[in-house]
Amino acid sequence: MEQKKAFFPPHRVSDLATLKRRGSEVVVNTSFEVIPVDFLHRENPYQAFVFLCYFSGTVDGKEYSFRKCYARGCPHNLCPHVSQAVMIANRYLVRDYNTLKKAGISLEARLFSLEDMLVKFQDYKEEHDPTLTIHDYINMAREGMDVSVEIRPEFVPAVEHFANYENAQTFLIANFIVNALGKEHRLQRCLACYPTEKEAEEKPKQIKIANARLELLFEEFDQAGVNYTKALFS
Repeated sequence: MEQKKAFFPPHRVSDLATLKRRGSEVVVNTSFEVIPVDFLHRENPYQAFVFLCYFSGTVDGKEYSFRKCYARGCPHNLCPHVSQAVMIANRYLVRDYNTLKKAGISLEARLFSLEDMLVKFQDYKEEHDPTLTIHDYINMAREGMDVSVEIRPEFVPAVEHFANYENAQTFLIANFIVNALGKEHRLQRCLACYPTEKEAEEKPKQIKIANARLELLFEEFDQAGVNYTKALFS
């Protein structure tokens, strides 16, 4: 009797690409949501808007689903302004689409848009710093510029506000303090999250996912010559 192989659902975009390269039939669908979230940062509460993409579909006929946070936007200086966050989210989303495309997975490359959001963005000023991501600084290092990065992993408790319910969630945020172009720049990336009430069960899994994403980034740092000290979630 042929033994059935265990199905381990994908939790990352890179998992989907790997499965496709190994010969699996992979179907990917996306949907988007931008939700208000109350964060608590070192006992300082603030609200931000989180840009979520839900990936779902099938691998060899078996269903999977996971979500990925692409950016946070604030109407103050505790994180990028919402108008900047939508651009940051789309830049990372395009990178993921390219990863899937290179693996042979086709899907509609939809993006976040401000028009789709039921939020009014005020106090946006053109003199805000350019919308740069960590990969812009990696590219600077590749071109021979001096770039150094300090990584500070952080668990940030929050409450997500959906249409009909609230959800306590803990976000695994990587803070990057970048020194380049004679200035200090601060960036953040949400690398994973889990329901706070399921911490005992979900926290170890999400730490593995967040650290795997960091390790991929560290490989790019090494290749580009970025000066950094490795720091992981624990």
